Amino acid sequence: MITRKLLLYITCFAVTSTVARAETTTPPPSLTLGVGGQNSPRYSGSDKRHWQVAPVVQARDGAFFFDTQKGLGYDLQSDRGLYLEHTLGYSLGRSDQNSSWRDGSDKLKGMGNINAALNTAIAVGWSVTPWLSFEGKATLPLSDGQGVQYRTSATLLPFQNDTDTVALQSAALFGDSRYMNTFYGVDHSQSLRSGYAPYQANSGFYGVESSLTWSHQLTSHWGTLASVDYTWLNKHAKDSPIVFKPNQTSISMAILYTF
Repeated sequence: MITRKLLLYITCFAVTSTVARAETTTPPPSLTLGVGGQNSPRYSGSDKRHWQVAPVVQARDGAFFFDTQKGLGYDLQSDRGLYLEHTLGYSLGRSDQNSSWRDGSDKLKGMGNINAALNTAIAVGWSVTPWLSFEGKATLPLSDGQGVQYRTSATLLPFQNDTDTVALQSAALFGDSRYMNTFYGVDHSQSLRSGYAPYQANSGFYGVESSLTWSHQLTSHWGTLASVDYTWLNKHAKDSPIVFKPNQTSISMAILYTF
């Protein structure tokens, strides 16, 4: 499964964190509240789409932060642009029926649910300039054995002024054997219940995820965000019988108020 940006992990990272990590001064405590919506596939590989709406909460005090996507965490930054981020978050898993609040589809009937799970993520990155950064990240489940997902990404800010920021990010996606078979594999019992042919997914590189985001500051407090995302799955994932569409897009929008 490709982690959903509801809401708006990559946007917030690309638009704010890259710039902040390039600065040497510590920003004051901040709190941002908002609401966002996303039109996206029902799960990674689905050919059906749905709308989701969710609150957005982002708070930061020095090195510590909380937001509704990444969870609770802290980051350490150096004057040379190197940074380390550690978070404790929660994955909603996947349902074997249509769901309005998490990944899921009626086409997965018989596959069983993937449990929601507590997870931890560690990211190491380098802001080469205020407009270019690179990052490697690993996400590990703590409360359920769902395997480990890895991603390496590059983020570019091609345009930025006092009110607008445009960000482009591309990430290579990797998963260990347990992760790949949790989200793309079909074991013998699942095959009997669902009617899909058995499939053993290989570990390693399985796709690319790219996003183009735009942030616009309406006033000193109000702002908007918009993101268009594209995901391509390679043969390790797309050969799965539950993957009906290996090339997928999603659109996200949010309105935010910063105190």
